[in-house]
Amino acid sequence: MKNMLHEAQKLQAKLLEELKKIKVEGSSGGGMVRVEMDGEQNVLAVSIEPDVFEDKDKSMLEDLILAALSDAKKKVSEKTRESFQSITGFPLPGM
Repeated sequence: MKNMLHEAQKLQAKLLEELKKIKVEGSSGGGMVRVEMDGEQNVLAVSIEPDVFEDKDKSMLEDLILAALSDAKKKVSEKTRESFQSITGFPLPGM
């Protein structure tokens, strides 16, 4: 039992290391708004094309940012699932 716990801890450490390596970019509006996110779902950067400001449509910009964040989060989930499966050989439970 002690050996299994030790192996599980090693596996967990490896998975956390892999999460730190993940970097994705979510986008919306045909790339007019881009969000970079890491595997721990921390937002690293936000990029907005200047054309978006020309319309001065605050609600549209808010929607584009929200959509880009959602896209990035979805991509992080996909990469996490792929990493988990490549390390363990099993699909991520609950996904």
